[in-house]
Amino acid sequence: MYLGILFSVLAYLLSDAVPVKRQAYFNSTAYLPCPFTKAQNISPSELVVFWQDRKNSVLYEHYLGAEKLDNVNAKYLSRTSFDRDNHALRLHNVQIKDTGLYDCFIQQKTPTGSIILQQWETELSVIANFSEPEIEEAQNETRNTGINLTCSSKQGYPEPTKMYFLITNSTNEYGDNMQISQDNVTKLFSVSVSLSLPFPDGVYNMTIVCILETESMNISSKPHNMVFSQPPFDRRPWIQIAVSSSLLCCLSLLTVYIVVKKCLKKQNLPCRPSRKTRESERDSGADESINLEEVEPQLHQQ
Repeated sequence: MYLGILFSVLAYLLSDAVPVKRQAYFNSTAYLPCPFTKAQNISPSELVVFWQDRKNSVLYEHYLGAEKLDNVNAKYLSRTSFDRDNHALRLHNVQIKDTGLYDCFIQQKTPTGSIILQQWETELSVIANFSEPEIEEAQNETRNTGINLTCSSKQGYPEPTKMYFLITNSTNEYGDNMQISQDNVTKLFSVSVSLSLPFPDGVYNMTIVCILETESMNISSKPHNMVFSQPPFDRRPWIQIAVSSSLLCCLSLLTVYIVVKKCLKKQNLPCRPSRKTRESERDSGADESINLEEVEPQLHQQ
């Protein structure tokens, strides 16, 4: 009698220990351990093993070596299986609402009553991976309309902490008005964020990714490339500049040619007599002819 009371007290003292943490994925199987070293001379037919949640609803009961479902809560029926070798309970098709604390009790049935041999507490957390973030571009988007994008991700748990855009060669985080919604049945979250920015001047292509942050991981979208064609090259100003330059060059060369030619004439060619000089020479020649006629009779007389 006293031994049974002692075991009960020890079991409840152990229940104040830090619970074992276990994690399971949404719609998968969770393992609720209940380790027990079989004592000598204790037969499985003497043991009662059962799990219950914080509302004292029974998940499973193994009574004196056989499964007993009389006390099992309806929401756990057909969702559990017992591992006798490891004294662990498998909880199948785990849902978000299964998150919480669970207690396992191991009792020994004796003629004088039940003795609690062990109590084990497990803290179960349920997670669901968000879908890969997807970037959607606004319809009929052009370079003049700027950057208008939406990024979304669905069916994840727990609630995300941050969602934003990253642009090529920039460490800044962009994103406005993160929207979070939760499904009333599954309790899964969906999240979205938008981006609206003018397209940088002189830039015609850009790569953008969307990042979703949770408590345990970061999820990145596939790179989204935005490419806009450059405006056609206008050659008219360049043609005008080329023509003007050519004309200016030709005029410069012609000016140089004229100057050089004048210099050569001054250095190498004899100077022509001026008009006054030629008239003076003609007058001088006429006088000389008249004088010769006057002198000629005198020469014959001699």
